[in-house]
Amino acid sequence: MENRLEKYLEFHRKNGGTGKLFNFEIVGYKKGISLDLKGMFDEFSLNPDGSVQGGMMTSMLDDVTSLLIIIETKGQVYPASTDLHSTHHRPLFQGGVKAKATLIKLGKNIATTRGELFDSKGRVATSLIHTSFLVQKPIN
Repeated sequence: MENRLEKYLEFHRKNGGTGKLFNFEIVGYKKGISLDLKGMFDEFSLNPDGSVQGGMMTSMLDDVTSLLIIIETKGQVYPASTDLHSTHHRPLFQGGVKAKATLIKLGKNIATTRGELFDSKGRVATSLIHTSFLVQKPIN
């Protein structure tokens, strides 16, 4: 199982710009339920005040929730975002962050996932609802 997950992270690192930026590491995966990753925000992700820019947090959650769909479909489906709704509850700062994606609904054509980023104290910093159109496009 771990090798299969790494395969999709490696695809993301090789082919995606943010895949090179966020440096994801697998923390856990529950089939049909959730994906937990560690990620990284570097100095290029920051606002002038030193906090992580909200768009970077949304981008990370877009990636994490998309990776969950790719893993769930064994790389046979690529999620094309139709709606990303993010809410920023508290700031994040440069360094490591915990990210979680949870599957709400995986249909034939549409998927809905929830993403969350947690600060160093384990509190929700950003939450996101992601709706995507499922494109039959194997990435294997």
